[in-house]
Amino acid sequence: MDHMEELPRVLQQLWGIEGRSRPGPKPAFHISDIARAAIKLADAGGLGAVSMSKVAAELGFTTMSLYRYVDAKDDLYVVMLEHAFAEPPVLDPELDWRGRITAWAEAFRDGLRRHPWILQIPIQEPPLSPNQLAWMESGLDAFDGTPLTPQDRLSAMLLVNIYVRGTAQLTANMRTEPDEVREADRLYTERLTMLATPDRFPGIAATLEQPLDEGYAGDFDAAEFGFGLTTVLDGIATRITHTRTT
Repeated sequence: MDHMEELPRVLQQLWGIEGRSRPGPKPAFHISDIARAAIKLADAGGLGAVSMSKVAAELGFTTMSLYRYVDAKDDLYVVMLEHAFAEPPVLDPELDWRGRITAWAEAFRDGLRRHPWILQIPIQEPPLSPNQLAWMESGLDAFDGTPLTPQDRLSAMLLVNIYVRGTAQLTANMRTEPDEVREADRLYTERLTMLATPDRFPGIAATLEQPLDEGYAGDFDAAEFGFGLTTVLDGIATRITHTRTT
């Protein structure tokens, strides 16, 4: 059997690989049309708003017609992820590894902000679609010029990936309008000051007594993201230094 025939049908379509022709009429639309319809539904109502029947209705076809393209809802998620992220950013070769992986992480974060429903899709297996593998390759390329082994580069890239997903998950449901954010922060600080007394929660109280620096006051989310990413990269830098000296 041809190895390509062993690939799931949805991956054959995403890679442009022709599998065995299926019986029935000629397909009326492309896999990318399904992706756009599903993404439109998810952007408007979250992942829960996506179903085979709703995607079919968005395209003006019957639910059964979708099964000529995707075998199950999990396949639909693969198609959505492939088109929601599109291609990875082009990393500036003039930047050092920290600059390149920072640009990669920020682009990844921006993709999750545009489509927060991505975080609701369960990760059941490593990526195999074209754009998803291109993102992985781009993240690995960011470490070119370092002494990290291929496995260490993969682990470093995954560490950054996990950090970005984690911070995006924490802020996915928070307010995004600046005025609403400021009011929510003010109210939270007021209530926290009342509840987190120094005798019971000295660590929390100490953070409330210290004013935010200029960076945090301007954009708390961006400053917090930058602080965490810098700390993660400092750890990778230590690993790189250790590798060079051993």
